[in-house]
Amino acid sequence: MQLFAGALDGLLVPDDLPDGFVAADTDGLVRVFNRAAVTLTGIRADDALGRPFDEVLPLRTVDGRDWWRLTDPYGGLGIRTGHREAQLFLPDDPEQDDPEAGTELLVTARYQRRDGRSTPVTGLVVALRGTQARRRRERRQSDLIATVAHELRSPLTSVKGFTATLLARWDRFTDDQKRMMLQTVDADADRVVRLIAELLDVARLDSGRMELHRVPVDLRELITDQVRACVAQGVPEETFRTRIPRGLPLVAADPDKLRQVLANLLENAVRHGGGTVTIEVRAEDDRPHPQGLHTEGVSSVAVAVSDEGPGIPEDQLNRVFTRFWRGGRRGGTGLGLSIVKGLVEAHGGLVSVGNSPEGGARFRFTLPVA
Repeated sequence: MQLFAGALDGLLVPDDLPDGFVAADTDGLVRVFNRAAVTLTGIRADDALGRPFDEVLPLRTVDGRDWWRLTDPYGGLGIRTGHREAQLFLPDDPEQDDPEAGTELLVTARYQRRDGRSTPVTGLVVALRGTQARRRRERRQSDLIATVAHELRSPLTSVKGFTATLLARWDRFTDDQKRMMLQTVDADADRVVRLIAELLDVARLDSGRMELHRVPVDLRELITDQVRACVAQGVPEETFRTRIPRGLPLVAADPDKLRQVLANLLENAVRHGGGTVTIEVRAEDDRPHPQGLHTEGVSSVAVAVSDEGPGIPEDQLNRVFTRFWRGGRRGGTGLGLSIVKGLVEAHGGLVSVGNSPEGGARFRFTLPVA
């Protein structure tokens, strides 16, 4: 097939494409039917090659109409160059009335014309994609909305209840009762503000719009400050044990985002763990070296935060960094560890989770040196 000969002879191998790739010649006969198309449609390549395109793929719209008859690639308007992606169905039985009983596909078509527009179609290329990824994305979005609504409802209900009660019966409460109610409202408002901030972080990480302002950072100083902040919030000082060697190289990081990573890990260890929370830091060279050769130097700094609590069940370790995962019933939004993973990877580092020899959870992440 002359249209695709140059591409197929050298640069393009249809079976290597991740999406379904189907191509027809001037007569509308299928000449290319790659492996992904076989997987998506269940049609063997030998059964498709050499047959009319519309017979191989009798695609139907959501309302059951024949898509090929509607588009008419070879006999339609000469100015058309193709069709945008459309949700179509490949019926298991062409005679059945319900098109949605078949295989759902996302279909994009492009027309090849020898001398540009208004000339006969010399080739037709169709890309096929499955809908599983889109459905998973829609399901995640639906779950996110439902979870956020649930998380917001509780504190807002509390705020509304206390404020309505105070407004209606202000004179009946003592100063101590009023103070208690207002403190509860203040705490619930902080909870809402934090949830919204975490959701914004998740959205920025998902879209790749998280801005990092990297500067050389002294991890010893930053970790010490973060431990002091936890102690100032009421956590006993003896809860924390640090193992930070002197002479550590500076890391290239956004200080604010790095504080957020450490704060989430320390808060997680205090809330869900038990006993002593240990913060260990070490410099290492994790660069690949050809032929087993090693050069002197340090490429990254690793930080590990571990506790002495019950740990994480083995069957849940792969879910720890997913959104709204909670290791217990001790509060939290379930977004902190997901944000930790996103921020560490945005810095070019790696994050992992396991159980420490003492039995508790152990989180470890790396950051490149400055």
